[in-house]
Amino acid sequence: MSYTAADPDSPPHSRGPAQRATEGWAFLVESIRNHRTVGSIAPSGKSLASLLTDPLLERSPRISNVLEVGAGTGSVTRALLSRMPQGSQLDIVEANAHFSARLRHLVHGYPNLRERQGQVRVHNMFVEQLTTDRRYDVIVSGLPFSNFSPGQVEEIMGRYLDLLRPGGTLTYFSYCGSRWVRTLLTSRPEARRQLDVKGLLNQYHHQYAVGCWTVWGNLPPAQVWQLRRPMDAANASGALSCQPDILR
Repeated sequence: MSYTAADPDSPPHSRGPAQRATEGWAFLVESIRNHRTVGSIAPSGKSLASLLTDPLLERSPRISNVLEVGAGTGSVTRALLSRMPQGSQLDIVEANAHFSARLRHLVHGYPNLRERQGQVRVHNMFVEQLTTDRRYDVIVSGLPFSNFSPGQVEEIMGRYLDLLRPGGTLTYFSYCGSRWVRTLLTSRPEARRQLDVKGLLNQYHHQYAVGCWTVWGNLPPAQVWQLRRPMDAANASGALSCQPDILR
């Protein structure tokens, strides 16, 4: 979710209708080219971005280490940048080279970051390839888990939990109804893969979930999960059902 400017001289933090439309087209093009790594046809809406980044706002004014994975065209990145307390660090991981270049442009031109460029880093790679000694208070994932194999999802979720500090929070989302549509329109092996991924994620929800909401105002509507790494194994969460009646 990176920045695409209709006017290259316009500031990346203030997007008019033309900039937003251009960004949407860039996202659509990349979703067609790379449907396995770009899981949507449009950037995340403001309500979805706000909910995904709420854990950072809740920590304010404490300094936080933040990781965003699958940042795309930067719609969630902007929400993170606007909510980051002074002194916080943000690592952005984006495997798509076109999106990564746009994210670097966004970061380079963002207000109040020119003197603190070292506090925000863009990594053009998969999160499994990220090498760091840093542990994160907040991780925001935009990865399309429904496009991955169960093995890939398990590897990524395991990596997230390794990177989270005890007590740290992970948020991620999926689109409402997408699994049922794909199940009806795809082959039997593909439908089986979808069910296996859903079952695997449900295991993580059962153990770590602390919140779940549905954002009906997003296009398409999205379900947001919030998971927390326990301070110790004895503090792991029990089962939690989503709250589909919450409107954002």
